[in-house]
This record gives sequence, C-alpha cells and structure tokens, in this order.
Amino acid sequence: MKACSCSFFNNMKNLILLVSCTLILFTVFAQSSRPPMEDVVNAIKNNRIEDMSKYFDNIVPVTINNTQTIYSRNQAEVVLKDFFERNIPKDFLIMDNGSPNSSSKFIIGSLVTPSGIKYSVYILMKQKESNFYLQEIRLNKD
Repeated sequence: MKACSCSFFNNMKNLILLVSCTLILFTVFAQSSRPPMEDVVNAIKNNRIEDMSKYFDNIVPVTINNTQTIYSRNQAEVVLKDFFERNIPKDFLIMDNGSPNSSSKFIIGSLVTPSGIKYSVYILMKQKESNFYLQEIRLNKD
C-alpha cells in the first residue's frame, strides 16, 4: 500500500509540473505575439517606458508641448521616463487609430493625469524590415 501512495504523489507532482510549464509557455507566447502598437499603448497606460523603448528606432523624434527634439533611442527613453514621472498616466484613451498603408500605423489618444491635466498623444510606427519601430511620439497639453 505504501508504494501505491508514493506513486500517486509522484504522478501528481509530475502533472502539476506539466500544467505549470504549459501555463507559463502560453503566457510567454501570448505576450510575445501581441502587436507592437498594443505593447506601446500598454506601456503608456502602465507607465513602463522601458517596455516601449524596445520599439524605438535608432533616432526618435519626440514632441512635448509643441517642441520637437530628435533623440537617440537611449536619450528618448530618458526624456520620456522623465515626462511620465512628472505626468503619471491615470487614464489613456485611444481616440483614433489607423494604418494609412501596410508599413505604418498610428494612434491618436488622450492621456489624463491624476491632477486632471490632459495631453493629446500621437504615436507613429513604421515597418522596417520585418519589425515595427516607433518613429515619432507627440505629447501636447490640451
């Protein structure tokens, strides 16, 4: 009888391990298969600029309150982290989006901070080789 119960527990451990590994693989696959624009929007909503920065091209035009500056990908990450630390997203609503052609996508959104300040947001992504890269981001106070 003792051998039977040990075998049962070993089988249960193996089953739990198999189910856990399967769930982890599904989670990783679901995250990696998300469209790039959706990743960028989620990064803004969750104030995780480092998640957005993986889509930065070598140079990134950033416009804040109608002042545009062209940054390297690392500089753009620092500038946007600073902006979002001072303007923590409370809500981000997509007002419009589209794909003027197969190699570019855009989003126009409205960012609201906890203090009630609103920013209009424009994001442009273009395909380069087989990946989409953030080509421009504009954050202008309404």
